[in-house]
Amino acid sequence: MSLRLYNTLSRTKEEFVPVDPDRVTMYVCGPTVYSYAHIGNARPAVVFDVLVRFLRHLWPKVVYARNITDIDDKINAAAKEQGVEISVITKKYEQIYLDDMAAIGVTEPDIDPHATDHIPEMISMMEKLIANGHAYAAEGHVLFNVPSFPDYGGLSGRDQDELLAGARVDIAPYKKDASDFVLWKPSTQDLPGWDSPWGRGRPGWHLECSCMIEKHLGRTIDIHGGGIDLVFPHHENEIAQSTCAHGGDNFVRYWLHNGFVNVDKEKMSKSTGNVLLVHELLKQAPGEAIRLALLSAHYRQPLDWTDDGLAQAVKMLDRLYGALRLMDDVDADPDAPPDETFLRALSDDLNTPQALAALFELARQGNTAEDPAEKARIKSVLVSSANLMGVLTQNPEDWFARNDQNLGGPGPEEIERLIQSRNEARAAKNFAEADRIRDELAEQRVTLEDAGDGTKWRRG
Repeated sequence: MSLRLYNTLSRTKEEFVPVDPDRVTMYVCGPTVYSYAHIGNARPAVVFDVLVRFLRHLWPKVVYARNITDIDDKINAAAKEQGVEISVITKKYEQIYLDDMAAIGVTEPDIDPHATDHIPEMISMMEKLIANGHAYAAEGHVLFNVPSFPDYGGLSGRDQDELLAGARVDIAPYKKDASDFVLWKPSTQDLPGWDSPWGRGRPGWHLECSCMIEKHLGRTIDIHGGGIDLVFPHHENEIAQSTCAHGGDNFVRYWLHNGFVNVDKEKMSKSTGNVLLVHELLKQAPGEAIRLALLSAHYRQPLDWTDDGLAQAVKMLDRLYGALRLMDDVDADPDAPPDETFLRALSDDLNTPQALAALFELARQGNTAEDPAEKARIKSVLVSSANLMGVLTQNPEDWFARNDQNLGGPGPEEIERLIQSRNEARAAKNFAEADRIRDELAEQRVTLEDAGDGTKWRRG
């Protein structure tokens, strides 16, 4: 089956055909490390983690890069406020970001380039752009000349008036055109800076990604991903810089963007006080549940984050792990192929809601299967499919033990004790007591299933 992805540039679903099937390339805009990551930052990390897992299922080699922006005005402000070097800020929050992402099952990329390690490449690209008439120096700045690139605005679909409004540009006197954007800006002595042909300064945000992509992945890459908020101006500017620096070569073949995360139907913002930090959410629920909640909606659609939605994700994992627990008497084949229905869902523009539905159908089949060979087949397919989503990666007992602790529910030993008491009540024909125990466990989200070989239990 072919993989179809929605290309923001063409505004259509297209069959994904890599430039080189032996080296598929993908770049995703990573964090600006000056503070804790919020749930909106986590969504692209999770979405593109699923995509890269799927790409690796389909192609023999995938090179995935996700950058670290470690020079930025927000970083400078945080360092100045705390009276420390920017590296103190960036190293601290980069590690926190990596730890938080690991906790929600995000694997590290193959390459994690840092902006400050690529200043020479940035200077080189600016020199090329100036030489070919697409950029100019003015008062210690280097600016990209937007009118020199007629295709500017193609990604966002905006006209010139919209571009100006969206960019919120300051009409600086040194600009040739109001839409021109900064590639390099001067630094005062109290700010980080590097020597350049235009004086001591620091790079503009947009330039960084273009240079890191070229160095590590090449002039033309297969996939560039990020949040929908990056379409303009960031990705629009990347296209302009890279295309013009490389003589018109195609920069990115497929542009993918995930939708916003809202909180209780409201946009996240510091002003409303509804910014949810991953670091804090991990105290509320297991990382795997946070991951599942982020995958519960199609990646291109807005996701409404709620406490109820997170609780529902925990229950969903209870059901899935409960099915695995009922099949603990058979072994899964580690080389088993994923479920075909599941694969078709991911192949259709990474349709994770449909893929999750396929997992629950497998879990349902596992709950009722009695033949050991059939149970082994179902378990194998369920595990291999779930691994592509980055879920069901732990032992069911570990999941339930952790959840019991987090949620205050009965532990496995207590559940088994109550089941034994129920069995004794049934043997004594005290069916009222047996029903009471069943109801007590049901209130704590523990479902009992009686079978010929005894009573099994699962969460949810």
